[in-house]
Amino acid sequence: MNRLALIPLTVLALLTTQGCSTYNSRVAHRETLYLGAGGGIVSKPGPITFDNVSYWDGEHASGPPSIRIDLGEQRAYFYKGGELVGISMVSTGREEFGTPDGSFKITQKNRDHRSNLYGDYVDSAGHVVVRDVDVTKDRKPPGTTFLGARMPYFMRIHGGVGMHAGFLPGYAASHGCIRMPEHMAERFFANVSSGTPVQVSH
Repeated sequence: MNRLALIPLTVLALLTTQGCSTYNSRVAHRETLYLGAGGGIVSKPGPITFDNVSYWDGEHASGPPSIRIDLGEQRAYFYKGGELVGISMVSTGREEFGTPDGSFKITQKNRDHRSNLYGDYVDSAGHVVVRDVDVTKDRKPPGTTFLGARMPYFMRIHGGVGMHAGFLPGYAASHGCIRMPEHMAERFFANVSSGTPVQVSH
């Protein structure tokens, strides 16, 4: 399905007639239905609406890429040569695992990355014995191994923090990473390289 088809005509009109600053304020609302890593729809308590924020229009744009993450809006903005070409909904670090703010750069890309801290303890057949563990806190049951949580299209920016496809509940809920719908993480991943600047701010 064409992702632009999910954007209401009023928003498309804003995209074509207004500058970036006007559109950025337009999408700061929270009334959205969030896309999970597998493309499924995930809703939070409250009114159910649709993701009319995430979009990509950067295939024909040129210029150096850059990304701005707005922690307050829970949005990621992708630019090419200073031109806004994509916006993604995100879920950043929850209170005790805050996503650091500041100026960073992409330091690593890994399409099939897995966490080395968070995941499941599984048996020899791969069946989950203990789900959603933190290896620094949760003791491994005898006969099990650790299987890190999938973090597809991982783009590391600082320490263990990076952007990747993941679950979006509609608010900041990660361990510090910047989760995106999978189709947006794939687009971002394909259009950045090592050294791409990433600005994270409130």
